[in-house]
Amino acid sequence: MDFSAALRAGRLVAIIRGKDPEASFRTVMTLAEEGVRLVEVSLSGTDALGVIRRARQELGPDAWLGAGTVTTAEDVERAAEAGANLAVTPGLGAGVDECVRRGLPVVAGVLTPTEVIAARAAGATALKLFPASIGGPAYLKALRAPFPELPFVPVGGVDAAAARAYLAAGAVAVGVGSPLIGDAADGGDLAGLRRRAADFLAECAEGAEGLA
Repeated sequence: MDFSAALRAGRLVAIIRGKDPEASFRTVMTLAEEGVRLVEVSLSGTDALGVIRRARQELGPDAWLGAGTVTTAEDVERAAEAGANLAVTPGLGAGVDECVRRGLPVVAGVLTPTEVIAARAAGATALKLFPASIGGPAYLKALRAPFPELPFVPVGGVDAAAARAYLAAGAVAVGVGSPLIGDAADGGDLAGLRRRAADFLAECAEGAEGLA
């Protein structure tokens, strides 16, 4: 399954930004065990490349394991070497361009219509609407009016209820950090992470049904 199909099928991208590399690794593995098929490890977390490298070894070559907060061509190179097979950026620029050059799927950060047009022209695989909390589901719905065919992934302030609302408004998936991860990537409770993962997967499934 290619990334675009996986994004539409999975509906949920988990975003891990941890201070504890061991806990971050355990968080990746726990999410995979619970059925979260798209995971992003932010490069702003502690030893993020080491976490990606370890997770790739455990998950195998086919799992969708991404690097987040990618801004430069060097970020893309280091992430790919560590085993990331997708990248997520906070905005447009060299990181997006290098991903496209390499044929690496990239979810490019956008907020305005001008940025959407630029991301589409650059060859982005999908569009990270960030920070989505500025306008909420209503803004996504308005933004999709001139761009109905483009795959938007709202990120920023997305809790379980908002996830369902964004999907009902036409998002192909949502990206979720702390409302899903909690303190797990800093050494916190993995049992709580499992419960939240189940809740988010259920909300995303219900939100996707609203698109049918």
